[in-house]
Formats: sequence, structure tokens, C-alpha cells
Amino acid sequence: MGKQPVKLKAVVYALSPYQQKIMSGLWNDITTKIHHKVSENWISATLLLAPVIGTYSYAQHYREKEKLEHRY
Repeated sequence: MGKQPVKLKAVVYALSPYQQKIMSGLWNDITTKIHHKVSENWISATLLLAPVIGTYSYAQHYREKEKLEHRY
């Protein structure tokens, strides 16, 4: 049994420089998509955002307290 060469067909994908709508489907109706994702996953969004916002507000409060500490 000898080795026989196998011809491969190559598929090359390229974008036309004249094509202007490459990712237009991504941005169509973006507000409805975001609202749909948040309304489905509001518990997950709350559990993600609450610690982030809480930590940020605590850090801002602590920084202001440190800045005003020398006044007393």
C-alpha cells in the first residue's frame, strides 16, 4: 500500500473592503437586548453590582473622612 496524495480544498474567508455592514446585527435593537438580559437575570445582576457599588461608596466615604480628619 503506497501513499497517495490527497487534494485538499481550502476555504478562505475574507471581508470585502466595500462591505460596510460587518457587525450591524450586533447593534440592532441593543436597548431591547440589554433590557431582556437584565430582566431575565436581575438577581445575578444585583448580586454582582451590590458588592461593587458598596465597596466603591465605602472607599469614597473613607477617602473623604481621611481628607477632613485634620480639621478636628
